[in-house]
Amino acid sequence: MRVAVVGAGWAGCAAALQAAERGAEVVLLEAARQAGGRARALAVQHGGERIELDNGQHLLIGAYSHSLALMRGLGVDPEQHLLRMPLSLMFADGQGLCLPNWPPPLWAGAPASLAVALGVLGARGWSLGDKLSLLRRAHRWQGAGFACEASTTVEQLCAGLSPTVVDGLIAPLCISALNTPLQRASGAVFLRVMQDALFAGAGGSDLLVPTTDLSRLLPDAALRQLHQRGHTVHLGARALALQPQGRRWQLRISQDAQERSEVFDAVVLACPAGEAARLVCDLPAAQAWQDKAQALQHEAIATVYARSPGARLPRPMLALREGTNAPAQFVFDRGALGGPAGLLAFVVSASTHSRQALEDGVQAQAQTQLGLQTLEVVQTVIERRATFACTAAVQRPGQQVLPGCASLLACADYVAGPYPATLEGAVRSGQAAADALA
Repeated sequence: MRVAVVGAGWAGCAAALQAAERGAEVVLLEAARQAGGRARALAVQHGGERIELDNGQHLLIGAYSHSLALMRGLGVDPEQHLLRMPLSLMFADGQGLCLPNWPPPLWAGAPASLAVALGVLGARGWSLGDKLSLLRRAHRWQGAGFACEASTTVEQLCAGLSPTVVDGLIAPLCISALNTPLQRASGAVFLRVMQDALFAGAGGSDLLVPTTDLSRLLPDAALRQLHQRGHTVHLGARALALQPQGRRWQLRISQDAQERSEVFDAVVLACPAGEAARLVCDLPAAQAWQDKAQALQHEAIATVYARSPGARLPRPMLALREGTNAPAQFVFDRGALGGPAGLLAFVVSASTHSRQALEDGVQAQAQTQLGLQTLEVVQTVIERRATFACTAAVQRPGQQVLPGCASLLACADYVAGPYPATLEGAVRSGQAAADALA
């Protein structure tokens, strides 16, 4: 079977590798000159120095089993390239929640709920009433199988919890995982995140922060393995049109100012929702899928990289308090993660700010919350359509683009599934699409 995978983000890489593993002849097409999608390396020049960044600061958790297994299969050791630390939503003033940092032998046989309970009871700046109310609510969620009505928002799900718990845990976790404010975010998806982030078992709730650039973490190794196994990768190759040709598919491709057509037994659309919808617009039977893809709303994510000479945060990652002229929810110490000393990454999820407002706001947060008087912006990266808006009852398009057809499938973090727009969701979607090809 000759399979075209359109898009070389994490979903496309996962789909291509899985299809190759199942014996297909794979052709991976990527419109950009670099693989990785929204999780890739970005090199910039600043003050005469070349600085290795990413096109956005990313974070994984220990429960990302498929992503971690894929890395290992590519020869990328997660323990060497990801800093593992217990789930922490600590602020610079020392307040917040942090799960206990137990060595692996102490986790053996211990229920995940014990670590959660200890972390909540030890939360700094929370009253006993705050802590007990969250533990009672978490017990109810666990008893209900971490499920709720599809129309429930996170705000409704957490009604009755104290402002301290909402501001210190619920809101930061919601905005970081779903990239959607809790007033609109899906309660059902949030509960799945809570289940994985807090109750997944030993190590499942750990935060995994990259200490190398995101391209080296997976996309570069994926392309290298595809090349080594005799498969084809075309960067800078855009799929222009898709047409059925009997039981096969014809793709018209533009590359290096030239156009050509190729025929495939199957096609996996691993590109953004709008691009996938464009490619199937001439297929009447795909109208329902196309309508759902085009109806998705999107959220922006901004990362402001800035340097402060001698700056060193008390933790590699800190939560920040949002507010007027305070847009960022998290800050990462890139100097503690293998980057230049004093380099910080301020992350703004669900951003609606202008570039200038982002940079001014981050400067203010650095002064008032981190005590940094000098901060020089290195690069501001704004992904306007970084993720779909994971709202309550959102209708996501499915894997199957045409009813009953297993030779034209879609995969990406926006395709229907239990996860929000995460790297793990993308990897799982890609692997599932390759497994379903026929």
